[in-house]
Amino acid sequence: MPADRPCSRSGERGERGSSAVEFALLLPILLFVLLALVQVGVLARDAIVLTQAARAGAREASVQSSTDAVEQAARDAAPGLASDRLSVDVAWSGERGSPVTVSVAYEAPVASLLAGWLLPASVSLSASATMRQEFA
Repeated sequence: MPADRPCSRSGERGERGSSAVEFALLLPILLFVLLALVQVGVLARDAIVLTQAARAGAREASVQSSTDAVEQAARDAAPGLASDRLSVDVAWSGERGSPVTVSVAYEAPVASLLAGWLLPASVSLSASATMRQEFA
């Protein structure tokens, strides 16, 4: 018998079985890491949407003095975010040419498998944008 061949076929089956066991032990860990990466991606998307909402609110605040219109513009610019978890704050500082700042905050929920163990149940995200006031 050649030296590079295994002695019996039962040894090959045992190796295949150990590979299956190793894969079964590793699979939950890989899925957990994948879920964590997806959650980080969702939080990054929420942060980008929140920044866009702050910009839209600041654009509206630069041409209107209505807080309700500014808040509605910011909420409309964030369609993927839960409206009840979103808060909008507007700060005008004077007359035409002065800066107006819109701050938007959001409590982003975390996937239930990760919440409490690896990450908190929700993550606080915030963004603000400042533009010049165009009305008198």
